[in-house]
Amino acid sequence: MKAVGLFTRPDLRAAGPILTDLAAWVARRGMALLCDPDTAALLPRRPKALRVITPEQVAARSDVLVVLGGDGTLLRVSHLLGRRPVPVLGVNFGSLGFLTEITRDELKPTLAGVLAGQYTWEERRLLRATLHHANGEVEAGDALNDVVVTKAAVISRIIELEIVVDGAYVTAYRADGVIVSSPTGSTAYNLAAGGPIVHPSLEALVLTPICPHMLTNRPLVIRDDSDVALRLVSEDVEVHLTLDGQAGFPLRAGDVVRIARSPRRIRLVKARGRDYYGVLRTKLKWGETAVLPGRNGSKERRRK
Repeated sequence: MKAVGLFTRPDLRAAGPILTDLAAWVARRGMALLCDPDTAALLPRRPKALRVITPEQVAARSDVLVVLGGDGTLLRVSHLLGRRPVPVLGVNFGSLGFLTEITRDELKPTLAGVLAGQYTWEERRLLRATLHHANGEVEAGDALNDVVVTKAAVISRIIELEIVVDGAYVTAYRADGVIVSSPTGSTAYNLAAGGPIVHPSLEALVLTPICPHMLTNRPLVIRDDSDVALRLVSEDVEVHLTLDGQAGFPLRAGDVVRIARSPRRIRLVKARGRDYYGVLRTKLKWGETAVLPGRNGSKERRRK
């Protein structure tokens, strides 16, 4: 490996000292250090080995990427990656961080393992959404977490969407929208909307309606090699298609969004000694002990 790429959340001032220390650590190993202008602006002074280039160039030229921030920052970086299997270390500076699971103390030991070729990772497949406008125009993009069709206005009628899977009509949702989630994204918007948690190794998609009019409209888990088509039926309603909350497209009545597996994958580096269930326990605070007031002023410990 010859080059380490750095990305941070642009306003993450707390990352400055860590970036400075990491830059010196990388330079001592004779490697190039690449970053975008927003990341460079957080450094108190720029080391000689640092090259400031565009975000797209950082993603294309780095042999390993270090992302400091939360899951939103890593999602933004995932949209810059091509098909090259670049290891990505997500260092958690956010509040939850299912994707950025590496702690600050684990950063350098984990990066050292990557540089030595001794590390574990998980490959996460992306989704590809293709928007077919009623006028014949076509737009496309990929998403690591989810593809979401939802009403744009705060004050608005619910929308109607027809759902077809592999050419078979499923139903018509009358709801605020629908989420098509990958297993990676099952702990994101999907979870907040009442969808199931899906292990990232499963080849599945989750269709989750957002605040459906009919309580019988429940999340649906299907194979990830399915071809999912969402057709907007509603007229005179402002509706948007969003990919990971990073890119958006307006929809009109008659537009169809087709969702399938993307050929792209992302390689997420794992911290040693931590498995997926450990991440769930930590992030979702499963099994924590709560101290509650008991009878006569005593304290009782109860499992949450």
